[in-house]
Amino acid sequence: MYRAFFKRVIDFSVALIALLLILPILLVVAIVLYFANKEAGVFFIQERPGKNGKLFKILKFKTMTEARDADGNLLPDEARLTRMGRFVRSTSIDELPQLLNVLKGDMSLIGPRPLLPQYLPLYTPEQARRHEVRPGITGWAQVHGRNAISWSEKFRLDVWYVDHLSLRTDLRVIGMTIQKVLMRADISSATSATMEPFNGEN
Repeated sequence: MYRAFFKRVIDFSVALIALLLILPILLVVAIVLYFANKEAGVFFIQERPGKNGKLFKILKFKTMTEARDADGNLLPDEARLTRMGRFVRSTSIDELPQLLNVLKGDMSLIGPRPLLPQYLPLYTPEQARRHEVRPGITGWAQVHGRNAISWSEKFRLDVWYVDHLSLRTDLRVIGMTIQKVLMRADISSATSATMEPFNGEN
């Protein structure tokens, strides 16, 4: 009953209330990022696969400039990540616009993180099960390592969540998410400012 009905009701209600409460904060962040990103824009919009692999457009605050090298290629993430962008990422403020995705029904507050469409054919059948539920702003894998764990471990945790989705599990994720945000933990991988691309199982 929770999976089929109440989870969506809670998602919509909490997202709506949260957006109304934090709207002034979002406006201030948007203005600051407009200048910090050096005309690269305020929002990051990209297609991501949701439930059953259906594509939707995810909305996040943009934390990087569009700085390029002499050949016109984008510089590495760590070179484009601004000082303000680093703060916004470390506090997870960049994720807040996704509350609009939750209102639309593309996402849930809690679920596997929506990744890139090009990863879809690279998943094993077991890993692909992460798309049996709506993707989330935070999730079981995020509170157990986020970008600091391997792809295989991340997918294992995502599938564990699919099999154990319940109100109790979601409440645990919320509590652990608050703790992670306050500690600003697991923002980066061991070798990158963000997360290395997924290239399939070796």
